Amino acid sequence: MARDLGSIVKMSRREGYALHPKAHKSLVRRPSPPGQHGQSARPPKSNQYTQQLREKQKVKRLYGLLERQFAKLMREASRRQGMSGEVLLQMLELRADNVVYRAGFAISRRSARQLVSHGHFMLNGKRIDIPSIQLKTNDSLIFRPRSLNGQYFKNLDDVSPAPSTIPEWLKVNRKKGEVTVVSLPSREDAEPDINEQLIVEYYSR
Repeated sequence: MARDLGSIVKMSRREGYALHPKAHKSLVRRPSPPGQHGQSARPPKSNQYTQQLREKQKVKRLYGLLERQFAKLMREASRRQGMSGEVLLQMLELRADNVVYRAGFAISRRSARQLVSHGHFMLNGKRIDIPSIQLKTNDSLIFRPRSLNGQYFKNLDDVSPAPSTIPEWLKVNRKKGEVTVVSLPSREDAEPDINEQLIVEYYSR
């Protein structure tokens, strides 16, 4: 299964945005772009295309998609009813790995992706190992019985503490290791500092 194995900290510095919890401290210490000339390099000229590209790269890396995957998702969002940018974010939020992350079963989307791809979850009673599966209203993800007895779930509170807030579109039973999609996520449920219109404009060129 193809995935981006690049340094998440370096990518965060390149985008000027924490793509992973462990990147926050690094951005405070080293806010400049990565590379030996990162600190001394002149800031790139900010034109419309550059802004569109950087926003696309930021969101793509935030949700852990490769270029082809992200472009395919954008095409699908454009075909669906509604504003393409908001539909794109809704589809990203409904990915199985993101739902696992939002439910607090993983400390990051990368960790959630690994949990799903290793087959630790069942979707509506059927084992899955594809992180990109799109969930729908009333779909439920639950740890497999074998995984519930594993060390990860037993130490879940230490590995991934429960988030202070669970999105309203999810219902989580942490003791059972289960999360259910009770409604579709709205634009406000995605990351607040995303400008999805720039992404739509990038793919509309």
